[in-house]
Formats: sequence, structure tokens, C-alpha cells
Amino acid sequence: MAVKSSSAEKRHRQSEERRLRNKSAKSAVRTSAKKFMTLARKKDVAEAEAALKDMIKKIDTAAGKGIIKKNTASRKKSRMQRFFNSIKTAQ
Repeated sequence: MAVKSSSAEKRHRQSEERRLRNKSAKSAVRTSAKKFMTLARKKDVAEAEAALKDMIKKIDTAAGKGIIKKNTASRKKSRMQRFFNSIKTAQ
């Protein structure tokens, strides 16, 4: 069996911590998007607007940390904002 160097073990620990942190941030983005879509489909404009702001904040945070790409973040925000605007004008 090969002997691992201490630096390799440390890198493995660090990468595992980062992976879990990134996974948590991605999950938070998906959860907030799902919450927004649920409220938007119920036509609850006030609650949906608050959820949209929360979702945009989480997306920007994840994009700033490099967890999701900038263009992906922009695309998600744009689509959700456009969906919200269509609901808002329908009322």
C-alpha cells in the first residue's frame, strides 16, 4: 500500500471541506428558487417578491465565491425576474 504524504492528506481534507461548503451553497440556491416558484405560482406577489430578493442574494453570493459561474447566475436571475414580472403585470 502506498504511503500518503502529510501534505496530500491535508489537501484531501481541505478539498472535502470545500466540496461540502459548495454543496451547501448550491442547495441553498435551489431551495430558494423552489420557494420562489411555489409562491409565484400561487400568485402571492408580495411573498414572491421577498423570496425573489432572497434568491437573488443567494445566487450572487454563490457566483461571487465561484460556486456557480457568473453567466449561470445572471441567466437564473433574469429568468426568475422575467417570470415574476409576468405574474405582476397579469394582476
